[in-house]
Amino acid sequence: MEPVNIANQRQLFVDRAMIGKMDGVALKLHEPVSGGVAIRVDKPWEGPANFGMSVIDAGDRLLMYYRAWPLRDKNDQDGVGCVAESRDDGVTWTKPALNFVRKPEWPDNNIIATVDGKPRFSFPCAPWVDTRPGVPATERIKMIQSEPVSGERHTAMRDPAGAKRLVFWASTDGFSFRKLDPQPNMVSDLPNCFDGGNSLFWSDAEQQYVLYYRWCDVYPGKGKSKDWKLSCRRTIARATSKDLLHWSQSLPMTYGDTPREQFYVNNTQPYFRAPHIYLALAARFMEGRRAVSRTQGATAGLVKTIGSFKWDWTADCSDAVLLTSRPGTTVYDRTFMQSFIRPGPGYGNWTSRSNYPLTGILPAGKERIQFFVSRRYLQADWHIERLLLRTDGFASVNAPWAGGEMVTKPFTFAGSELEINYRTGAPGFVRVEIQDATGKPIPGHMLADCPEVIGDEIERVVAWKSGANVSQLAGKTLRLRFVMKDADLYSFRFTGFE
Repeated sequence: MEPVNIANQRQLFVDRAMIGKMDGVALKLHEPVSGGVAIRVDKPWEGPANFGMSVIDAGDRLLMYYRAWPLRDKNDQDGVGCVAESRDDGVTWTKPALNFVRKPEWPDNNIIATVDGKPRFSFPCAPWVDTRPGVPATERIKMIQSEPVSGERHTAMRDPAGAKRLVFWASTDGFSFRKLDPQPNMVSDLPNCFDGGNSLFWSDAEQQYVLYYRWCDVYPGKGKSKDWKLSCRRTIARATSKDLLHWSQSLPMTYGDTPREQFYVNNTQPYFRAPHIYLALAARFMEGRRAVSRTQGATAGLVKTIGSFKWDWTADCSDAVLLTSRPGTTVYDRTFMQSFIRPGPGYGNWTSRSNYPLTGILPAGKERIQFFVSRRYLQADWHIERLLLRTDGFASVNAPWAGGEMVTKPFTFAGSELEINYRTGAPGFVRVEIQDATGKPIPGHMLADCPEVIGDEIERVVAWKSGANVSQLAGKTLRLRFVMKDADLYSFRFTGFE
């Protein structure tokens, strides 16, 4: 087996990419905890059809973007893009009085707009931060928007609603946006193309822009355009660009040999502590799976007609799952098929289009990370919830009280010390042995040379009897053997890289 050069990259256990073998241990998906309500419906231009989009770090504050949509009458069919801000790392949120949009009945509104004050942004728009080196400060915050294109067709599997194109906008402050010029010729007429949850970022690992966007494929044996709504599955495609103008061919993402499921939004982003790993907090859409009766839904206002809108939002349910991918691939790894963000108690979140995460995974201090999820869609108490998780804590190699061990695949590294993110119970421990490519323990770094590591730390340097310095092993093909008891190992990396 060829060794992987991990240099000083942090290795997470969100998949099996670095796992050679396990004995007595298992991969464990961890569940986030609530950090409270971030924002709720409390303005006259908002309503039950509010929908979360993205959260970004704007430098001196965090910005949260969402669609506000009262959906009161037949003329109210668009919604507007809004923003909230936090200056205490996501703990509390306020809705700034921007007043770009002048309506007497909407005083001190927080609606984002074009530079001429037009409120043309709503879901599926999602602002993001362009981290490509050399991008002007005036274009650091960008937004992609889809709009219809009349008369354009270029695939056999066409969307009867017509082709759509991506339009790019930029902003200095994250509040008012101007259209970029020139615009890319990014057009698609695949069913549901660009229709929600489009994620775009600059990848340092790939040295190019990477776009993951929503479209539909078809069930085997079907595919006639006239019945595409009956035969399509919501899925994800990927395209890349060096300059946002010229794009590669779009390719559908694959999911290995796992059962096919529908994903409404993907929220794919490089993890900020390990940008060579792409994490997707994807909304899993369980079409036709009913958990709430029509009677309960009618009481909650989820079965109704307004103008041309007729819906029963109790007919489906949703949750969120953790997908992972690697740079340059069109594969999502489904290591964990189970729910990552569950609907929770009561029937309010067991309705269609609830529990959709927003794009953005951000630090919440050194020991925790945060992300956000829309709750109780089309209900009067719609809100966005802040979720908290241990730093790197999506998944772990978990050892029970009886103990076990994990050995990594062969790798080479650069650095001088081994750092681990771990926690143990009071009787538990982690011990580390460094082996050569054949699995032979290296003298001075054998298991007997490593004292038990006990406790709960995000960045703990492992030391052997001879000390922590392992620089003499840099560049050599190695394996790590982790022997554990009543413990979780979340990540490891080599530090001291120059």
